[in-house]
Amino acid sequence: MGGLQSGGGTSAVAASAHAGCERFRLTDPFIIRRTRKVLAAGIGHPDIGAGIPEARWTRAMTFESLVHSERFVSELLTTTVGRLGLARPEAVRRRDCRGTVAGTAAELALAHREAESSGAATMLTALAVPYVDLEDVPDATTVQPDFAIVCPREEDGRTAGSWLIMGDAKDYERIRSRIDDGRMLKGFLQVALGAESAAAWSGLPAGARVHRCGALAVPRNAFLQPEVVVESLDDHRVEVRTRADERLKARAELGDEAPAGDALGPYVAGLTATFDPRGCATCNLFSYCRAELRASGDPLAVLTEIGIDRLRRPAVAGLVSGGSAGGSAPRSVADQVRATLTGLPSWTGRLRTDPCGLPGTIDLVLVKSDASALGAHGVAVRRMRADGPGAWTRRVFSDPQSPFTRRAVMRILGAAIRESREAGAGPVHLVVPDRSTADLLATAADSLAGVELSRLRWQHDLDMGRPPLTFDGEPATLPEPLHDDERLAVAFLLEEDRARAMSLRTPIVDLRTVLATHLTPGGPAVDAERLDYLLTWAQATGPLDHREVSDAIAGRPETPGARLSNVASDAIDRARRAEDTAAYEALVGAALDYRVEVLERAHRVLGGLGVSRLREAHRVLEADAQEVWGRRVALRASDLVRFSRMHPRWRNAHVDLLDADRTCFEQLTCLADTAAARDRAADAGVRELALATVTGLDPIRLDVRSRRLVDGSQVVALHVGDRAVVERPDTTFKIQKGSFKLGRMPIGTLRRLGGPRGCAGIRRSFPTWRSATSWSWPTPPGSRGSSRVMRSP
Repeated sequence: MGGLQSGGGTSAVAASAHAGCERFRLTDPFIIRRTRKVLAAGIGHPDIGAGIPEARWTRAMTFESLVHSERFVSELLTTTVGRLGLARPEAVRRRDCRGTVAGTAAELALAHREAESSGAATMLTALAVPYVDLEDVPDATTVQPDFAIVCPREEDGRTAGSWLIMGDAKDYERIRSRIDDGRMLKGFLQVALGAESAAAWSGLPAGARVHRCGALAVPRNAFLQPEVVVESLDDHRVEVRTRADERLKARAELGDEAPAGDALGPYVAGLTATFDPRGCATCNLFSYCRAELRASGDPLAVLTEIGIDRLRRPAVAGLVSGGSAGGSAPRSVADQVRATLTGLPSWTGRLRTDPCGLPGTIDLVLVKSDASALGAHGVAVRRMRADGPGAWTRRVFSDPQSPFTRRAVMRILGAAIRESREAGAGPVHLVVPDRSTADLLATAADSLAGVELSRLRWQHDLDMGRPPLTFDGEPATLPEPLHDDERLAVAFLLEEDRARAMSLRTPIVDLRTVLATHLTPGGPAVDAERLDYLLTWAQATGPLDHREVSDAIAGRPETPGARLSNVASDAIDRARRAEDTAAYEALVGAALDYRVEVLERAHRVLGGLGVSRLREAHRVLEADAQEVWGRRVALRASDLVRFSRMHPRWRNAHVDLLDADRTCFEQLTCLADTAAARDRAADAGVRELALATVTGLDPIRLDVRSRRLVDGSQVVALHVGDRAVVERPDTTFKIQKGSFKLGRMPIGTLRRLGGPRGCAGIRRSFPTWRSATSWSWPTPPGSRGSSRVMRSP
């Protein structure tokens, strides 16, 4: 039996995302006196997916050491004090508590006295604080905050004691210049646990108070320079206190009879699990719970296994027994269940509107380095020409973390963009295998744009005879200016960052998302977030076992996207550190080969699908927008400024434009995609679409399932059965200057027949069709280069 696992490495459980699961709560290391990883191995289902790559761990430790470094202590401390509105300290110090409770108590008392006597502020590092309400339990592990700040506390203009501000350091990656809110929340919950434990500790000096706010040190940029974020801990402390009380209560109910040995299996099996293949993947007991569901004799257990929402399971339960799905089940959910049961993918029947494979598109795959937020081991790029795909251009980088590596990636991409624009093949689209590849490129472009803007400012200072200085007042070193191709790539990726707020813009095309609009595979939906998993189903020649496919894909050492698997990352990092150039290049080359193969397979699958007549409409929208971007590039005006840095008035002016863009996107989607239109029509919150059943042909009679459609309502038929009307040969589609025009679509006026009015919300009506009438959607004012909205007649 180990010690009482209360804090330290397990402090994240104070408010875990898995806390809603009874099995997770009652296998708390605090209760059973062993970690969940040890527990999983003991019951025969070890967590082989746990852990992070060695390079990622090294980077996290490097960042933590920077937070404790004398170089940044003064900046982090004074910034925290200033943002809390406290008095500026007279001096700044740092003290090491050596990771013990006794050392923490001694250093905290000394820092408290210095704050009272001389007004000094002290950063304490390597703290150890007894877990809340477990101070008297000798074998209980401690809470170990990364740092804490002690500064003077003033009342009525005089020093009345000290503030203790708890903090933590988290090496969270910035994606597109920001950190995910969920990660920030998790970090502040751990800060709150430290604050709540310190407030309940008897070792807190008299006159010292725990501040209601906490500090989280996170990377300011890709170079791991730390900055501090300050936030109120009031709600977080309530949450962690509630969770701590739950743990104490559960431990008291179990007493000292913690299960051990052969009793562990029956104990865990007797606990109810709330299984979700997406959220539970980070739990050490994930493999155990999944195996339990796979071996279950309940035929409906497969719905839980593949992640069907609990409230939707009754609607699709009939499919498991050989029946049909309920009317309330979205088609995508029903298709997922059918594909799982039959072993064959469910094709949506939607025709292609994506630009993949067209002249002007550029394919790119990337191998990301875990040792750096923006590091890259290698890249491969090819351009689609009018006569077919060009050759792949490959590069393997010996120094993934170097800024020159990022510039080399941009130069390769910029050269391909320039050649595509010179060829005049239409709008430029960058095709990548997943969203993380696009995020890495956009984040790297933002970093290089920031450096280039600083260089321009410093160069202007030199031209005016002023010394170039950083924002901290330090002498600046001018970097090399961006090459024209590098600047073109950076400007394109920043344009994509701006276009990301819109639905119709597609400067970067996520190939996985494109393929997912055409088929629904079996198995958990989270597995379909890998392009190679989708392709396995798309290219199936016979029924598949979704479990075998999931296990096989998860066990592969290679991944289709930018991020490496743990196994591949560790192998590449060891070869690089050992300076084994041949092995390093071979491993990176193999990773690139796999990504290239997956991308080419995806193109072959898409090449076998039909093309929608609306594809050209999407091309025109993007071409108009890139025309505006091209002017900015030519004039070098705001081409290096990302959307979030624009003037607020300029960004606010886009609110109406974004709304029009979203409306246009939804209407184009409903015109082309029968399944999407059907699901939206079944949604009670969508007023402009409705489902109708044809009950007679002469005259045409419809059962219209909508209260909003009344006598005299004008309607247009978008889909008949599973076929889109816009794809009919007799439907005309014309792109005009500033609008799209559809002709020969059935448009009519509903006339109510006899019968009780409003019976069950159904109108028995018949339309008078005018099949030769045109339907046109004008471009709203001021939207040229961004989007067009379709308006009903």
